[in-house]
Amino acid sequence: MIRSGLILAGAQEAWSSGKPPLNREDGILTAYEISQMNLSNTELVVLSACETGLGDIQGNEGVYGLQRAFKIAGAKYLIMSLWKVSDQSSREMMTEFYQCWLGEGLAIPEAFRKAQGNMKRKYPDAPYHWAGFVLVE
Repeated sequence: MIRSGLILAGAQEAWSSGKPPLNREDGILTAYEISQMNLSNTELVVLSACETGLGDIQGNEGVYGLQRAFKIAGAKYLIMSLWKVSDQSSREMMTEFYQCWLGEGLAIPEAFRKAQGNMKRKYPDAPYHWAGFVLVE
């Protein structure tokens, strides 16, 4: 779970030098570090960046990565991407989802399905705009 993670602000220094900066975080959040957090009161984690739902297969242990780390930490739902989705399509999909969830008050699974359905109707011959997003419970 060290090979999956998120690069945050300040990571450039640690990444280029190979050493963490003195007296501050290195900006690299590994899946292992995420798995050690207490996210039991976290209803939803959205990682809409490209390929955030992928991970490494480790022998008979299954797929490791961000998805597994957030689930171990206690997050109830995750929205992630399985492939490269354009920024425009990601923005549209997330706007649709949040409108359905927060604006209309739908439960997360229903809001996700409705948002994906709206995107599917908008792009019926182009599933790469909407089908790459998955909801994991």
